[in-house]
Amino acid sequence: MEPRHTTSSPGDIDRMRAPARRPRVVLLDVFETMLQVSDLGSRFVDVGRPAYEWELFFTRTLRDGMALTLAGAARPFCEVARAALRTTVRHTLSDQALDHVLNGFRELPPQPDVEPALAALARARIPVHAFTHGAAQVACDALDKAGLRTYLRSVLSAEEIQAFKPPVRVYQWACRQVDAPVDRVALVAAHSWDVHGAVRAGMVGGLATRLEGAVPDTVARPHVAAERLDVVVDRLLALPN
Repeated sequence: MEPRHTTSSPGDIDRMRAPARRPRVVLLDVFETMLQVSDLGSRFVDVGRPAYEWELFFTRTLRDGMALTLAGAARPFCEVARAALRTTVRHTLSDQALDHVLNGFRELPPQPDVEPALAALARARIPVHAFTHGAAQVACDALDKAGLRTYLRSVLSAEEIQAFKPPVRVYQWACRQVDAPVDRVALVAAHSWDVHGAVRAGMVGGLATRLEGAVPDTVARPHVAAERLDVVVDRLLALPN
């Protein structure tokens, strides 16, 4: 039997919303939240393409991964990204040039506000897990190089369930992996759509607005928001127990 698809009313959404409480566990998005994806621009230049194409490529990768997830199951991030890169450069690059760009994901520098945020969570003794839809090993390599991996209990990848964020089931799966109640886990990210998915799943949401400038009117409001990631974490820690 096919599953029934229902829509949620505003009242249903409010009932699913977690109370604003200090989280017991934090899940932290990786690309753009922790690591500077814009650094890929130099790799585009290396292969004869304009630096600004990194943004179209990355946005296209996320869009295609989400679309594949909605259609049933997503291919691994590396495959989705490679196809998106080919499309972005209009099939003008060799496989070697594509590899050069994609390998840049392993060497992205950290965002300047991420280590203070992680240090604050460590002082508060709140476990932190990276949570990505990219390949876990690529994320691990990048976080190792950026000097951030030591702050993390694990790196979770939604590739394990053939999905990209932000469907509700993806966040619920991540909460099971960290063995914590959904409403006591916070998702912190610099993408409002990511935090929206987490809040809709019943998690606590923290949004760093440094990419988008403000909380969009179209998403579920995060429990805390600030421009800098470390300020977001400070506000999460200030929530009542």
